[in-house]
Amino acid sequence: MFKRIRGLFSNDLSIDLGTANTLIYIPGQGIVLNEPSVVAIKEDKIRGNKTIAAVGADAKRMLGRTPGNITAIRPLKDGVIADFAITERMLRFFIEKVHKSKLLRPSPRILICVPCGSTQVERRAIRESAAMAGAREVYLIEEPMSAAIGAGLPVDEACGSMVLDIGGGTSEVAVISINGIVYSNSVRIGGDRFDEAIINYVRRNYGTLIGEATAERIKLEIGTAYPGSEVTEIEVKGRNLAEGVPRSFALNSNEILEALQEPLSGIVGAVKVALEQTPPELGADVANRGIYLTGGGALLKDIDRLLAEETGLPVFIADDPLTCVARGGGIVLESLDKKGLSTFFVRIDWLLFVLPAVEFLVLCRVCMAYPTADLKTVNVVAWRISFPYKRLA
Repeated sequence: MFKRIRGLFSNDLSIDLGTANTLIYIPGQGIVLNEPSVVAIKEDKIRGNKTIAAVGADAKRMLGRTPGNITAIRPLKDGVIADFAITERMLRFFIEKVHKSKLLRPSPRILICVPCGSTQVERRAIRESAAMAGAREVYLIEEPMSAAIGAGLPVDEACGSMVLDIGGGTSEVAVISINGIVYSNSVRIGGDRFDEAIINYVRRNYGTLIGEATAERIKLEIGTAYPGSEVTEIEVKGRNLAEGVPRSFALNSNEILEALQEPLSGIVGAVKVALEQTPPELGADVANRGIYLTGGGALLKDIDRLLAEETGLPVFIADDPLTCVARGGGIVLESLDKKGLSTFFVRIDWLLFVLPAVEFLVLCRVCMAYPTADLKTVNVVAWRISFPYKRLA
């Protein structure tokens, strides 16, 4: 009941709960939060308790730089929850951060985007984590559908649209028609696998160990998925495994292309399997309309050229691909409001707010009328009087 009352002062949220980043979209306001999905835990070894030291960007800066009593972790792995308690606290922090009111704890309606390959147990964990974080209602939508809506594809028409969402932990490929997913597949290859491939390449060829943050910086600055005429270089510092001391060396874009061959081939293979499994008529639509790329992985240089070369189909990168999933969920929430569901929820909220006051007044009146009656009789009489009000709710 109190969640519904607090919901009157809360905003509906569309959350892209990703392995690398969490994005929150509020209908009418746009993207209001884009933070890394990282939490820093501080342990008090004397008292034996653990507290949250930092969340989001502040916690990400601590990765690989923490003392012994602080641990920076990612509570999500491959698009699903790996640590339930930490995910709940991270969600609660983000929900409270996007609400300006500090008088009441927010209790919004939340729509969360989940991988299409997640199991029922994993989806239940996401739903319960959001509910424990304060959500009064939790809806789930599959990431490819949300990404297609955010990219502006005509998902409600009787024609095939193919979308490839490359996230931090997973890559989702799907063919969508008439507001439904005809085919979908999820492979656990994403931005994290790109970083791991770069770390392993540098260790194998240079005998040097680098961290996740350095590997991500290399990927963003000189990473490429297709050989080009221009070769760029970057200076990297890491710990030499043979000498045990820091050393600097140079990496070029051709070397990073070689390092990323394995994860990129996995994504290309998933797209080819999706094209093989697509019905012929929808396959013809995809051949005409092309493949649309969303997610942070779509920002990798020339990944559209690689897919176009391998499939022979036109490939397009959606506008602002990093936020497509969250924006698509926000559009779904806005469509719910246009159908009048929000008015229904507000009416019920106000009735549930007034009803306890009615019951209290009735109970006081019965106690005054029957001062010698026992508690059971008073409750029965009060219930019978207030029953017509309850039927309204």
